[in-house]
Amino acid sequence: MNGYTRRPAAPPAVMNLIIANIVAFAAMTLLIKSPAQEWRIYDLFALHPVQSPWFEPWQAVTYMFMHGSFSHLFFNMFALWMFGRTLEIELGTKRFLIYYFVCGIGAALFQMAVGQIDISRLAAGSADYMMYMKIPTVGASGAVFGLLLAFGMMHPNAVIMLLIPPIPIKAKWFVVIYGAIELFFGISGRMDSIAHFAHLGGMFWGWLLLLWWRRRRRIFY
Repeated sequence: MNGYTRRPAAPPAVMNLIIANIVAFAAMTLLIKSPAQEWRIYDLFALHPVQSPWFEPWQAVTYMFMHGSFSHLFFNMFALWMFGRTLEIELGTKRFLIYYFVCGIGAALFQMAVGQIDISRLAAGSADYMMYMKIPTVGASGAVFGLLLAFGMMHPNAVIMLLIPPIPIKAKWFVVIYGAIELFFGISGRMDSIAHFAHLGGMFWGWLLLLWWRRRRRIFY
């Protein structure tokens, strides 16, 4: 043997997460026959504000496996594949899964906390209040942004080739720029159909967990 160990192309956690997300999306696309059925699924498994009559504790996990469109699913799974493979190999499958779900659940908590501020400005029972109660958050983006943060911290000088525009950029600057963009849109209220604070929440909880692991000498970077 020459001492070289080939890395697996598809680490198990990343592959199973992608499969679970695809199966969930396919089930909603193929099995739901009416808008009423679709909204019933969203009421049960998408993330709602705490005051909402549709809120359930398990939604902090299940919302990560729901996506509003094929493009939403595709880009989240593409990022999970691109960054998750390296991170799972380096962290180990168990620690990778812990990190992924801490970021995803942390993103949900962050989104709900920010939502509390918005809700406090609305008159209870008003049309805007009721609309806020009904509109859910879905997607793996919060957990994926945590993966992006981890990749940038553990491989700051790795070069990422952007798709639009097609230019190379170091991972550390990619994370900083993307985080700044999310913060700008979150504060300004632009593109309000996207849960910008959930993305930032995933990055924030990922950052805390990585620092805690490094302090306890669980990981080195």
